[in-house]
Amino acid sequence: MNRQNKISIKFAIWACLVSISSLAQTTKTLSLTNEQVQLVWQSTGEGWRLQKVAARQGKTWQPLAQPSGENTLLYAAEKPSDKPETIFKTITGEEFPGPKYHYQKVQWAESTNPVSLNTAGQAIHFFPKEAKQNGKNGLTFKQETEAATVTTEWALDPKFSSDILVKQTLTAKKDGHFSLASPTLAAVTEQNLSWATVPGYFQGNKLQENFALAYAYGHGIPKLPVLYRERCASTLSPMISTKNGLTISVIPEPGLARDPWAKDKVTQTDWNIGLSHMNRKAELSPTVYFPVLGEPKSALKSGETISYTFRYSLTNGDWFKALNHAVYDIYRFKESLALRQSKQSLTSRIEQMHHYLTDPKTSLWNVEEYQGRKLGAQSYLGGVVGSNKDAMKNSDYGAMWMLANVTKDPELTKNVLPYAENFKLAQQLTDDSFFKGAVQGQYYLAKSKKFVEEWGEVVEPIGLTYYTMLDIGNMLLFEPNDQELKERLRFGADRLLTWQKPDGSWAVAYDKHSQQEIFKDIQDVRPTFYGLIVAHRLLKDPKYLAAARKGADWIIKNAVETGSFLGVCGDARYAPDFATGQSAQAFLDLYDLTKDARYKDAAITCAKIYTTSIYTHPIASQTVKTVNGTQREDWEISQAGLSFEHGGIFGSATRLGPIQLCSHAGMFIRMYGLTKEPIFADMARAGAIGRDAFVDPKTSVASYYWQAMNKGAGPYPHHAWWQIGWLTDYLLAEAELRSGGKIAFPRGFVTPKVGPHQTVGFAPGTVNGEKASLLIDEKLVKIDNPSVDCILARSDKKLFVILLNNRAQKTDFQVTVQDGKAVAKQLPAFGLEVMTIDRQ
Repeated sequence: MNRQNKISIKFAIWACLVSISSLAQTTKTLSLTNEQVQLVWQSTGEGWRLQKVAARQGKTWQPLAQPSGENTLLYAAEKPSDKPETIFKTITGEEFPGPKYHYQKVQWAESTNPVSLNTAGQAIHFFPKEAKQNGKNGLTFKQETEAATVTTEWALDPKFSSDILVKQTLTAKKDGHFSLASPTLAAVTEQNLSWATVPGYFQGNKLQENFALAYAYGHGIPKLPVLYRERCASTLSPMISTKNGLTISVIPEPGLARDPWAKDKVTQTDWNIGLSHMNRKAELSPTVYFPVLGEPKSALKSGETISYTFRYSLTNGDWFKALNHAVYDIYRFKESLALRQSKQSLTSRIEQMHHYLTDPKTSLWNVEEYQGRKLGAQSYLGGVVGSNKDAMKNSDYGAMWMLANVTKDPELTKNVLPYAENFKLAQQLTDDSFFKGAVQGQYYLAKSKKFVEEWGEVVEPIGLTYYTMLDIGNMLLFEPNDQELKERLRFGADRLLTWQKPDGSWAVAYDKHSQQEIFKDIQDVRPTFYGLIVAHRLLKDPKYLAAARKGADWIIKNAVETGSFLGVCGDARYAPDFATGQSAQAFLDLYDLTKDARYKDAAITCAKIYTTSIYTHPIASQTVKTVNGTQREDWEISQAGLSFEHGGIFGSATRLGPIQLCSHAGMFIRMYGLTKEPIFADMARAGAIGRDAFVDPKTSVASYYWQAMNKGAGPYPHHAWWQIGWLTDYLLAEAELRSGGKIAFPRGFVTPKVGPHQTVGFAPGTVNGEKASLLIDEKLVKIDNPSVDCILARSDKKLFVILLNNRAQKTDFQVTVQDGKAVAKQLPAFGLEVMTIDRQ
């Protein structure tokens, strides 16, 4: 054999060995790859493990540091206990939430039982032993356990290249309760964490040692692998963003979660899926659980099968980009908005609520004697400590003075405003004490002749901002020469200065009797600084602006950057709420005053975070349902587009659902104008438009809570003022946006408590370059299509009829002005037109 032949034989043997090695290599690895994601599994002694998980960033691949692929099956022979077994304490050592908060006790108990804490049942962890290629772009893994057979099918989504579709099927081998957890794609270390959120429950950039702070308030990320319920999950997508610019999210398939009104009764509290930021081993990894252990669907007999579908998404970008993907691409939020049609225009609702509020019987208006003054306010029949069905309250002073000013109605100017102003003056403490300038309480108890807070003997700095600074500030916009109101405003501003701590923050509250700071377990991460913005604008003293900036800077560091916020409802122990949206407008107003870009950036961040207080599921449809004996299409009662009062573990939304009071709508429209992020405009419109199923046809007042449907104001008649306030703010924000700023009216201050809508009507604005004042006169203009809203403004010589198509489709309609001829018109989707009419 010559040398050449020997070389050829050696080469052939080498080539064969390489071929055999390659074949062995292919049987030890399996992969799914497209232009955006790479997943590579390797066969090991434990089973098939994910060796690589990577997403494309530009021209390079960014791998996740700790790929896993571990599966988890939960099994319990008997239904797990629904009783809590663990007591949690605040950072100051008291048992949480405390004996006074009976509204929260039930919700806290169910949120700390073994299933919720993810300690129930036996956890069977495994890497699947069997694997096979499933078509061109799919893989199937299988595992036999003592309790069940688990099959998991993986496939790349042909439509969204960043998504991996997964279907898991469980076949029980014995009777019991079963739950599958989505396999761990990759674990993220705390060092590589930039943000984590289960929308509607918490968001943050660091783990929190104190469980109550993390779980109840979202002040940091819980260190336990808790399961969250879909009832307060605004968007069904737990997600984790890494410091190298990737976001991992898990999104259950639409239809898997509970429908809050599935057919003919409320099903808000049904629990179909568990959502978590961690796997069972407490590793940071977004996870979905189905069924929930102990819930009805988890009970299986031997041989029974159950399956579910979800997707992972590997987003090259931050959590907000990933949120938009879940909201628009998977839960089709744009389609939900497109179904919305109003049966009564928003402007008609304002006009009809005007009548409701000037009728003492429907508005439950009362005038009571107190220390030589006649105080006017509406009955409040909700829960107030010490109330004997005699509590009285006023809500939106800016809306009160606006409506009186633009209608010139003597029923308001003579019979409401003077007594409401007396209420405000009597409410404020003016003696030289620790509380001078603050308010005695939100509510007046007529029988016992005293002012009280909603929940306890407390005085809150943010209550001073609300009920002294904002209310008096909004009144002064209409009455700028009222010296008594100015003096009262200064009392409040000086008290805020006195109470401000050296770092710029304020206490959550003081005990009314001891004057000692209380609620030391939580920080006042609310826009308390806004009261000093009011003082600066009206009193022109630079020290107030300096203090406002100091307070705002503290909030940026301790709330905006960390995702930690606090609510303003005392009866809910300050669970985070609409004050977060209010913070966004507070920063916008501070930016307008200072032109400091940090405040604009903080406003945008707050607004983005507040999008996670808006429901985006279930997908609205035209399915007919029965609601309290009335046939409704599903979109009419849809939660998608509505905001929380407060969500989270013990917010009102857990039982009662979201609210109709969309105070954020105008701010979101302004934010869309600033950022061009469509989600702001779409959420504002979805909350405002076509909500007639929640409006009492007799009074045009919307119910507060979703579950009440169209029962009207109920025990909260003062909410009508807030409704007038936010609807007006929203409509004017739309007019300004759609006109490119050619229609603009000066905005005053935000309203107390419920969110960021602002007072208008105290000064003329401009319409197409001409000075004009707002006007409400329901007899002047008639429109035959309720999807078209009409804002009126007048100058000395002209009437401006501003027409807004509040519908996602073009709209035909007719306009009749001052009993003249009807004029046919058409407006494009969310279009605007201004009719200019010479006044006689």
